[in-house]
Amino acid sequence: MSRSIVRQSKFRHVFGQAVKTDQTYDDIRVSKVTWDSSFCAVNPKFLAVIVESSGGGAFLVLLLSKVGRVDKNYPLVIGHSGPVLDIDWCPHNDNILASCSEDTTAMVWQIPDHTPSRPISEPIVVLEGHSKRVGIIKWHPTARNILLTAGSDNLIIIWNVGTGEPLITMDDHPDLIYNVSWNYNGSLFCTTCKDRRLRVCDPRKNEVVAERLSPHEGIRPMRAIFTKEGNIFTTGFTRMSQRELGLWDPTNFEEPIALLELDTSNGVLLPFYDPDTNIVYLSGKGDSSVRYFEITEEPPYVHYISTFSSKEPQRGMGFMPKRGVDVSKCEIARLYKLHERKCEPIMMTVPRKSDLFQDDLYPDTAGPEPALEPEEWMDRRDADPLLVSMRDGYVPPKSRELKVAKKNVLDTRPATRRSMSAVDGSSLPPQLLEKLVEEIQNLKATVLSQEKRICDLENKLSKYTNGTV
Repeated sequence: MSRSIVRQSKFRHVFGQAVKTDQTYDDIRVSKVTWDSSFCAVNPKFLAVIVESSGGGAFLVLLLSKVGRVDKNYPLVIGHSGPVLDIDWCPHNDNILASCSEDTTAMVWQIPDHTPSRPISEPIVVLEGHSKRVGIIKWHPTARNILLTAGSDNLIIIWNVGTGEPLITMDDHPDLIYNVSWNYNGSLFCTTCKDRRLRVCDPRKNEVVAERLSPHEGIRPMRAIFTKEGNIFTTGFTRMSQRELGLWDPTNFEEPIALLELDTSNGVLLPFYDPDTNIVYLSGKGDSSVRYFEITEEPPYVHYISTFSSKEPQRGMGFMPKRGVDVSKCEIARLYKLHERKCEPIMMTVPRKSDLFQDDLYPDTAGPEPALEPEEWMDRRDADPLLVSMRDGYVPPKSRELKVAKKNVLDTRPATRRSMSAVDGSSLPPQLLEKLVEEIQNLKATVLSQEKRICDLENKLSKYTNGTV
């Protein structure tokens, strides 16, 4: 008599559940740009969504508590002259957001803790180095102020946003870059490219350390992410256009650790990975479902858990960092599904009867403090993320202002991106040049003091409107 053996896993019964209707974010005009990014970014304080806007690119930033209908005149974050293609919250400061656009620039923004009274139009820093649209933006997982951008000029640039300067430029990709993913400690990143190659890059050596041609045989776009153990999880298509998953060891790209066919569909599968549980959530644009798999060290290595299904297709998806989930409800992940006109949170929960804190579900997770300074990372030091306990739930720290070394930023770019009349500095008398520089610095000092005053008044106003004063 044979007995079927059921795999033992505490995540075998994870189930997804959409929140009630009054807990969704309604009347959001999600962007219709044809670009395979998630269009949504979320952290324990804010939800950001790329939206439709006339006369340039914009995105919407809401406090997580501001559920319900969004006013059509709600202030947006504006500043890009072309459609916004990707956004990413800084892992070390919940009030800092980076965006990139078809206008060839990336921008870093400071988001206030209160609802702004007018659109936010002045970024902290503008990063100009690409010659074509910038479609990918990723913060470094452990080093402060390190930001990666990838553009349609096939360049990858790594910036120090504290100075506004490019630190590393890589031109190893001959074609369009589909996605970039840092490894757990940020020493390497992997990329997928239109030339059908999966590459592992060491940015500080400025070289490709491993690559694999056609991890998936289809010609449609691939995605790749690093797992905590250092393997690479990929999504792509077979030659017959079936969607496929793969797990690879970057030290031996000859054979996959696992290769799994899914279904026949056109949508690119976007993977969202939780390093604490080793679960990967797969969301396809145009799909109405989210599949999730557990990655383990036992065959078949990639284990199907379940599928969350709904009626409406998704336009994009956001993934909450672990420190933003509700430990009292045994919630291990939260996704933010974009519909055509709204955003719907989906809670992934492990059913447990006890109300006590579940140690086995919540190991210490990456906290908001950086493990390295930019100079240490450039000196080839590596460090894992600094961990925090989830036992008492996570309380976000107070807003911290991003410090930007203005002298470096202002020396390397004009004060605005608008075209300036061509002036040959060498033809001006030195006295006039000094006078102009002094006047510019005085004007900038005046503007900064006025901005601080406005910010103080807005904070005071928000305290009155919230009833805290």
